[in-house]
Amino acid sequence: MKPDEAALLSNPGNFLDRELSQLLFNRRVLAQAEDNTIPLLERLRYLCIVSNNLDEFFEVRVASLLAQGKLADTPLLGAALERISVECHALVVRQYEILNSDVLPQLQAKGVHLVRHTDRNAAQRAWVKSYFEREVRPLLTPIGLDPAHPFPQVVNKSLNFIISLSGKDAFGRGTGIAIVKAPRVLPRVIRLPDHLSTNGLSFCLLSSVIHSHIEDLFTGRDVIAYSQFRVTRDSDLWVDEDEVKNLRQALKGELQGRQFGTSVRLEVAKNCPPELSQFLLDQFALEPSRLYAVDGPVNLVRLTELIDLVNLPALRFPPFMPGLPAKLANTNIFDQLRKADILLHHPFQSFQPVVDFVRVAAHDPHVVAIKQTIYRTGTHSELMEALITAARLGKEVTVILELMARFDEEANINWADQLEQAGAQVVYGVVGMKTHAKVALVIRREETGLQFYSHLGTGNYHLTTTRLYTDFGLLTANQDMGREVNEVFIHLTSLTRPHKMVHLWLAPFALQAQIIAAIKNEAKIAKAGRPGRIIVKVNALVDESVIKALYAASQDGVKIDLIVRGACTLRPGVKGLSENIKVRSIIGRFLEHSRIYYFRNELKHDVYLASADWMSRNLFRRIEVAFPVLDKTLKQRVINEGLNPYLKDNSNAWELEPDGQYLRRKARGKQVVFSAQQHLMALLGTPT
Repeated sequence: MKPDEAALLSNPGNFLDRELSQLLFNRRVLAQAEDNTIPLLERLRYLCIVSNNLDEFFEVRVASLLAQGKLADTPLLGAALERISVECHALVVRQYEILNSDVLPQLQAKGVHLVRHTDRNAAQRAWVKSYFEREVRPLLTPIGLDPAHPFPQVVNKSLNFIISLSGKDAFGRGTGIAIVKAPRVLPRVIRLPDHLSTNGLSFCLLSSVIHSHIEDLFTGRDVIAYSQFRVTRDSDLWVDEDEVKNLRQALKGELQGRQFGTSVRLEVAKNCPPELSQFLLDQFALEPSRLYAVDGPVNLVRLTELIDLVNLPALRFPPFMPGLPAKLANTNIFDQLRKADILLHHPFQSFQPVVDFVRVAAHDPHVVAIKQTIYRTGTHSELMEALITAARLGKEVTVILELMARFDEEANINWADQLEQAGAQVVYGVVGMKTHAKVALVIRREETGLQFYSHLGTGNYHLTTTRLYTDFGLLTANQDMGREVNEVFIHLTSLTRPHKMVHLWLAPFALQAQIIAAIKNEAKIAKAGRPGRIIVKVNALVDESVIKALYAASQDGVKIDLIVRGACTLRPGVKGLSENIKVRSIIGRFLEHSRIYYFRNELKHDVYLASADWMSRNLFRRIEVAFPVLDKTLKQRVINEGLNPYLKDNSNAWELEPDGQYLRRKARGKQVVFSAQQHLMALLGTPT
């Protein structure tokens, strides 16, 4: 074993491997964009997803590392940033190669044309010029730089242009550089009229429209060179939660400055002259390694607009309609829950029963209280509207609303305002801890007294992501579980230590210890000569103590399968350390988001669903809940739907090798191709 490998295995939670492991996830997503079996517009969507992932990686992770470097610039930190830079540059190069040499040419062959200025015919150029004069030019404000016109404030991730000019301005001065900001109110993808598209649909980018007419903005001057550019800034909000008296008001102030955080990355066009690139690097105080010269638009995320504008079903995934359990049709949900728990597997099954659970409770005269945690919910939410209605109807509504949910802070602040105006009790969790648990509780007055009805889930109460992310949700009238859910709410509002719980595993108090205890129990069983078995599905596995417990269990003979979508710093298959551990990642049509912990436990088959990944931040710096599936039938459903198909998948699976590289596992020879997601769509979805 090499010395660096030994260090990695002795410290499996080290930050460099964690960051690089997250970047490797983007390589797996890029492979989807390369896959010719996937519809073209979906391949373009994967390219956009990688761009969005990289944006957030720079805004948060790279920004954090650079900030640490300012405090204490160590050789280890410098080496980490260099490794990350190399990997990011390679990712970006490959991303644009796929776009330019594969996806766009194939889209053109299918009649979807992204027309550049040099490729436009005379009629198209005339229309674009008219569009520029009518819709674009009135909104542009070119700024010629001089002492009275300093370099402008550039908003995070906005589209801008830098222009090098010859000659003198109208006042006889040699102002040689100008900046033009692209208005954010304009669409980035513009559809040309049908009569100008001789073979299908034609589009052009706003950046191309401005490029084509940039000389028109500088009458009497010659444009020597120009380039689009975009700067990415530190977007992590910071407030001293120990000092502020009102977290919501403090965050409102911070949000105003987010768009102008410290610069961390500069993107320019590939043909941008070196002197202009260097000028921009100097303005944003960036090292040359932070420069990305790209062969195409500087913001690929904006090409999502093209996907939305093209109505060609053959270029998309086939439409899918989530299923709805038959027993929920035309029935009172509380009556049904008194008979049996309900397990929902999203997006293969509809999230609507969860919405109905809260909506019915809001209007039910027997319901006296509704309590819910909210991490992400979106700017438009039927659930939040139902909670507001419940408060207005006089019910006791308590919402634990996480204001520090990254990039959703503004939406959550707005919901907090509306909830409080309706009379709901809104609190923001625990200072220094994000409330990431996904739980809702309805308290109903019935003949036998107050009864608890709960929803516990692995994913957010966000109606958009419930159609795109795989998650489990449990609706239950189990009174012991309900009382423990209520304890969680009392803990979060009163800040008192929660009572000891039988069913729920709660972070930061006990979750990591209970996970490790369950792992050690399997190890004890295996050492006694009986089968030890662990299967876990999470989004990330980087907690050092949990990884070491898994290594020890493997050495004791426990068979361990880990389905980890993203970052994983555990190394499987290392002789004498992790020979009994396998790790795979599934990248498919839907984002894998479920968290499932399975322990065989002498045929008790313990199954827990959770909001928490196996990361130190989840186990110690967040409020998280893991909950058991107690009903044997539903427990088997979780195993049969959430675990076994993913272990069988030979269509979208990647297996982690001992050296940290992922290899794609495809069906070979006479093997039948099997996709877990396709299987579940057929099993649980509604025929279209």
